[in-house]
Amino acid sequence: MASSQTWLLKTEPDEFSIDDLSSSAPSVWDGVRNYKARNYLRDDVQLGDRVFIYHSSCRLIGIAGLALVTRSGYADPAQFDLSSPYYDAKSTIDRPRWYCIDLKLEQRFERVIPLALLKQQPQLADMLLLRQPRLSVQPVSAEHFRHIMAMNSPVALTQGHL
Repeated sequence: MASSQTWLLKTEPDEFSIDDLSSSAPSVWDGVRNYKARNYLRDDVQLGDRVFIYHSSCRLIGIAGLALVTRSGYADPAQFDLSSPYYDAKSTIDRPRWYCIDLKLEQRFERVIPLALLKQQPQLADMLLLRQPRLSVQPVSAEHFRHIMAMNSPVALTQGHL
């Protein structure tokens, strides 16, 4: 049974961006090395959940689109690969420390919804992104999801809100 949870995944577009996602073939979202974010991936992100792809550490910081979780949390293979920058000598096959998920593109937004605009929205004032901006995996409430999707609507785009 598909869950109705929505998440926000922060990523640096030179490492992984909305452009790396395909609507037909799943992409691995890996390399998370924060325990709180890892716990979300391992315990809470489920098959069928939606995720906002949020670009950070780039020229235009903001939400670039929406993806769908096609495989829930599983041991991140990079932690076992000696040649990977995500290798972790303390991880074992029996006791992995890090998890990843698979995603596929659901919708690339016409324009990135910039962080500056998100911060201006009173409806998003208590959004985790605006209170704990460094966390790479964050839950998004149903109310926040609806508001962000409305910001991406053709009406909002044509009225110059973005």
